[in-house]
Amino acid sequence: MSSQPLMPKATAVWLVENTALSFDQIADFCKLHPLEVKAIADGDAAQGIKGLDPILTGQLSREEIVRAEKDGNLRLRLSESKVRVPVAKAKRGPRYTPVSRRQDRPNAILWLVRNHPELKDSQVMRLVGTTKATIKAIRERTHWNSASLTPLDPVTLGLCSQIDLDMEVSRAAKEKPVETEHGVTLLPADLTTGAGAEHDEDGSDGRPSSEELDVEAVFAKLKQIGGKSDADDDDEE
Repeated sequence: MSSQPLMPKATAVWLVENTALSFDQIADFCKLHPLEVKAIADGDAAQGIKGLDPILTGQLSREEIVRAEKDGNLRLRLSESKVRVPVAKAKRGPRYTPVSRRQDRPNAILWLVRNHPELKDSQVMRLVGTTKATIKAIRERTHWNSASLTPLDPVTLGLCSQIDLDMEVSRAAKEKPVETEHGVTLLPADLTTGAGAEHDEDGSDGRPSSEELDVEAVFAKLKQIGGKSDADDDDEE
């Protein structure tokens, strides 16, 4: 339930004109400053605003007004609504970017593309409020201002929060490993633990190298040429 009446200034105009409530009581009920209520009473403010009867709208009862008129220290309370209005769910749309910050979006996109290549276009769009066409142009360096772009952190620019950025990066890391110049940096658990992690200290996986296989083949060929077997060698010794 709202903590203030609908159309507070119009309600204050009606209360000033039709009740003996003090300025403080009206200001407290309408969430206005007492000086603003005084200006309404003097005709210096809210000129042309038609008063709104809070009794007809069900926000205040006549008994509550009479009781408050008798006691200047009493504060008016909003009447409980008899009709429960469902709260409208906010629709998730593109992130709004202030006009003063829109010129920084290409720099933020360039920063995200370079530092977090694992992010999808849809994630970049959620973070900085841009379009797929702009992201594609910056990736392919076909943006009209590509030569003047400088990668800047979107958090520093105020285009998104650090929490939002960390959440999107974490989500992207779970979907696919991050590839860098040195290869995959995020390996699956089955490759880093168990049988997949059993390698020799020199980085081999226990299988003979191609060089070892070639040497054995050469010795075998020499033995066939010489006509001697392993048993003959033993007898000679």
